[in-house]
Amino acid sequence: MTDIIILGKGPAGISASLYTARANLKTTVIGRDGGALQKAGKIENYYGFPEPVAAEELLQNGIDQAKRLGVTILSEEVVGLGYNGNFIVQTKEAELEAGGVILATGSSRKTPSIPGLSEFEGKGVSYCAVCDAFFYRGKPVAVLGDGEYALHEAAELLPVASSVTLITNGKEPDAEIPSGLAVIKRGITAFEGESVLQSVRFADGSALSINGVFIAMGVAGSADLARKLGAQVNGTTIEVDENMRTNIPGLFAAGDCTGGTLQIAKAVYDGMKAGTAAIKYLRARQK
Repeated sequence: MTDIIILGKGPAGISASLYTARANLKTTVIGRDGGALQKAGKIENYYGFPEPVAAEELLQNGIDQAKRLGVTILSEEVVGLGYNGNFIVQTKEAELEAGGVILATGSSRKTPSIPGLSEFEGKGVSYCAVCDAFFYRGKPVAVLGDGEYALHEAAELLPVASSVTLITNGKEPDAEIPSGLAVIKRGITAFEGESVLQSVRFADGSALSINGVFIAMGVAGSADLARKLGAQVNGTTIEVDENMRTNIPGLFAAGDCTGGTLQIAKAVYDGMKAGTAAIKYLRARQK
């Protein structure tokens, strides 16, 4: 059990951790990588650096600063988020528990461009197995994805649906496929149906009859995880108030996942706001 878990080790997540750690809260940061900043080259519009600074250096400096303050940094992929009175964070390797969570894993900037996907959202296309599995009891469903996150969503559906098929849209699975889970690697050309989703069409002309498809491409982003707890999400943006609080008590969000300008300065500011708000929430909770 830790006081707070921060998902994401980019500028927003690390910034938040600096405040929670200095407030003497046991803080764990989980992130597979440094997000968008890790993919950048040199940064020359951030305060305090007279010369351009390498993005990797800026990222590592923040992580080293957090470690110096006692923050635990875990380089793992988060695949699930739940609540049982405390928040439960699931990674590929472990399950962790905390009194509060800050979502700071960035924003998904890539969505599959497949005809019918947006048209059937809420009519057979879902982004959260925990949220919507109940509606597909005894029905055939599919999961679109090829990694650990997709397998986690499939595991949620297997006890409920009549059948679950992993469709990778032409990619090789990036994870070990458990027995009992069917896999189709063919490319997808369209999601089809009348008023609701009825099938997925593949590039070779074949089709798979399904009642639902769960989108789980790549890794779980902040909005994907927020949906699992019923937090208000607008597309890939998590809705927060002026203190970075979601509509779920104890759940905060910071950085690119909350919208606005996708800049380091904004992410650091959001992290500070989320961190200080989380401190107030957890101290009140502990009284």
